[in-house]
Amino acid sequence: MLITKHSTFIMIGDSVTDCGRKRPEGEDISVGNGWGDGYVNLVRSHLGAFYPDYGIRVINKGNSGEQSADLLPRWEEDVLAYKPEWVSILIGINDVWRIFDSANMKEIHGKRELYESHLRTVIEKTLPITKNIILMAPYFIESNKQDAMRQEMDAYGVICKKIAEEYGLFFIDLQATFDGVLEHVHPMYFGWDRIHPNTIGHTLIAKQILDIIEA
Repeated sequence: MLITKHSTFIMIGDSVTDCGRKRPEGEDISVGNGWGDGYVNLVRSHLGAFYPDYGIRVINKGNSGEQSADLLPRWEEDVLAYKPEWVSILIGINDVWRIFDSANMKEIHGKRELYESHLRTVIEKTLPITKNIILMAPYFIESNKQDAMRQEMDAYGVICKKIAEEYGLFFIDLQATFDGVLEHVHPMYFGWDRIHPNTIGHTLIAKQILDIIEA
């Protein structure tokens, strides 16, 4: 496994990461499930079950509704302060979604060039601490590639891949991951809004992370 013993692994993002995690720290077993009910907890459970001797600390820092700009003011406190050995980032879904579900509220719409700038900012702040950064592409669980929201989300995914290659980061193409299953099932198989996946979808995301770290 690529992760060394007693490492800290922070997973940060929007509601897909959040999944009802505890505040302020997404890692508390005393009240419900502090890690939330999504892919973060699945990764944490796998590591805890099969690598108990590694003592890996997994922390969920997802915040529902956030766009890429929202990462900037909290990056020091929620990521850098922990000096993590590993960081995963899944952001951009809301940057795109607001363009379509809040069409008349242009001040909250995402812009591709700003998204790229925000990602570069947080990555460059993190690289002095660790290069073990997993950048995950945002996705829309829609098999019709001509759909306007799917096309915009694909463009954001291209930005993620470019940045990951430029900085030498790990990259997970979540859109391609979902597309592979959409060859056999309808998007509703994963969730009614095609954004927030059910446990099947979260398992797919968790599997990609576990493959990256060779767990």
